[in-house]
Amino acid sequence: MPRYALKIEYDGAPFAGWQAQADQPSVQQSVEEALARLDPGFASGGRIAAAGRTDAGVHATGQVAHADMQRDWDPFRLGEALNFHLKPAPVAILAVARVDDQFHARFSAMERRYLFRLVARRAPLTHLRGQVWQVLNPLDVDSMRAGAAHLLGQHDFTTFRSSICQAQSPVKTMDEITIDSVPVPHGHEYRFYLRARSFLHNQVRSIVGTLERVGAGSWHPDRVRDALQACERSACGPVCPPQGLYLSGVGYPQDPFA
Repeated sequence: MPRYALKIEYDGAPFAGWQAQADQPSVQQSVEEALARLDPGFASGGRIAAAGRTDAGVHATGQVAHADMQRDWDPFRLGEALNFHLKPAPVAILAVARVDDQFHARFSAMERRYLFRLVARRAPLTHLRGQVWQVLNPLDVDSMRAGAAHLLGQHDFTTFRSSICQAQSPVKTMDEITIDSVPVPHGHEYRFYLRARSFLHNQVRSIVGTLERVGAGSWHPDRVRDALQACERSACGPVCPPQGLYLSGVGYPQDPFA
């Protein structure tokens, strides 16, 4: 059965997350239902595997999944057909590539990249509502960068790990945390770029929520180091809401969409 890699974009607001669930809408279910309309072999019980299982309300601009089809599709035509059958769900197939049977969207991945968008301004948001986390007061970018520096490299991230995380080990290697500030009307948008081979459950939201406390002046940057070394969930800052989080890309030894 030919295997295809799918690059997927979605608005996570109406979904209970990526993973298919019996009684709630999911991104995985939407894509699988579209695939089933196109391929009789897939309709008989096919499933897709994704690089990351995003939580309820989390978005993606570069999720990757793979699917085994019975029919040998031209990748461009498969993408066009899927986008037709995905309507009106806020899910889009950005690219499709034929891959060999050894490719696995999750296990072949070398890194995941996340973007978190935070807007600070007094006035309520209109155009970005549901797409960013809003706070009222501006943040100190340099202090947040100083706090983030303590998290780079390999550490035990128990403090920044959900209590229901199922990962076998809390030890992860954080390769990048970059924070940019972009002016927006009557405020600023802060963009947090995080890159690692893999992440723990709620790790990104826990880190950004903690760094927001640093930027607001409630935490000294060195307190991030102390929280990390405590290896206790209670030492973490508040976990920020999901609507500002995006799975922005997945890295592989060879880019299937190049």
